[in-house]
Amino acid sequence: MKMLMNLLKSPMFLVGGILFLLTIFIGVFGPLVYHVDIITRVGMPYMPPGREHLLGTNHLGVDMASLLIKGLGSSLYVGFMAGIIATVTGTLLGVYSGFKGGWQDDLITLVTNLFLVIPQFVVLILISSSLKEGRSLMLIAFIIGLTGWTWSARAVRAQSSSIKSRDHIGLAKVNGEGTISIVIRQILPYLGSYVFMVFILQTASGILSESAISMIGLGPFDTVSLGTILNEAMRNEALSDGAWWAFIPAMILITVIVFALYVINASAEGIFNPRLRK
Repeated sequence: MKMLMNLLKSPMFLVGGILFLLTIFIGVFGPLVYHVDIITRVGMPYMPPGREHLLGTNHLGVDMASLLIKGLGSSLYVGFMAGIIATVTGTLLGVYSGFKGGWQDDLITLVTNLFLVIPQFVVLILISSSLKEGRSLMLIAFIIGLTGWTWSARAVRAQSSSIKSRDHIGLAKVNGEGTISIVIRQILPYLGSYVFMVFILQTASGILSESAISMIGLGPFDTVSLGTILNEAMRNEALSDGAWWAFIPAMILITVIVFALYVINASAEGIFNPRLRK
């Protein structure tokens, strides 16, 4: 509670939090205040923003505001799900590896290093391109999460290694607590703030990864995201036609989301890390 109050006193955290909550409000509650229709053709192709269509239309004459609201919700969903999967996987493996040590630590570290050597984006492209059908939002989030856990596992492992030498961990061992019990009850509570920051960064990374693979045509088949909007604008030459409204708003939304999350993370690190406090 004290940490939360300190966060709320940080101007950076408030700016990032307000921006991020605003994007969530648009993505989640936008359909309740604006008629979202991503199928019906409501005008001519690439109609500029005007009174009838606030953000114009795309190459098919579909309302761009509807596409952006729907796409924003989809991108946030992928970001959150990928963030949860990557954070949980990386945290559990990192904590267990750092506490247990021995051959288990060596094995997990070896696997982590192998994944770190291969660029995540390359793996995403290979896996997504191999899925000729059925690329849903959940599947995209699952793939991003399972290819992005490595750096968080490595960071959490370092934190876990420093904690395992504390007195309360030794006392738990003397009392006969098992490894799983010590990890869950004795170590994870001390890493709560660190895991929160990892989740923020993983969510931002998930949104960027989804936008990147969707922009090159390897995104979800069944819905619209901010990345697929950029892909449609690129494939249908919106830039050469001067239809800036077909891609600039989507780029702005992606930038605002990621900027807000990084600001939240930076302000949280300033509060949670005693060495960075003034």
